[in-house]
Amino acid sequence: MSNSGIIKGIIFSILPVFELRGGIPVAIASGASWFSAFFFCVGANILVIGPIFFFLDYIHEHLMKIRTYNRVFNLYLNRVRKKAEEKFAKYKWEYFVLFLFVAIPMPGTGAYTGCLIAWFFELDRKKSYISIALGVITAGIVVTIVATAANYGFLKIFIKE
Repeated sequence: MSNSGIIKGIIFSILPVFELRGGIPVAIASGASWFSAFFFCVGANILVIGPIFFFLDYIHEHLMKIRTYNRVFNLYLNRVRKKAEEKFAKYKWEYFVLFLFVAIPMPGTGAYTGCLIAWFFELDRKKSYISIALGVITAGIVVTIVATAANYGFLKIFIKE
């Protein structure tokens, strides 16, 4: 097991831009086993859910007085709002939809965005936390499979050079 690979993976997994899409592949490419990469990166990504909710509930309000923060946050919120309203307006099962939204490992669909959506729509914290955590685990499984396959060259079967 590569400790530096795990540390790199954890750091990438807690960054909002990369999350698991960056953390797991970095850990595996740095020499960590797929199991260690999955376990530590998913764990780190789940652990950020609580601080994100705390930030949105208590600190965000004070930062909105700073013009630059206000502008950047509102731009991001408007982008997320459009994406979320399309999906949430159609369904009654908001926690299942939240799970699916986080579970798909695409840019803009991770724990950070899931927390923002739950906060914006004032969803129950406990149910949201569970939905987001299950989404993170599911996304972690998908990313681990793809990263492991890529690392061991299984994807080369489908790619002609």
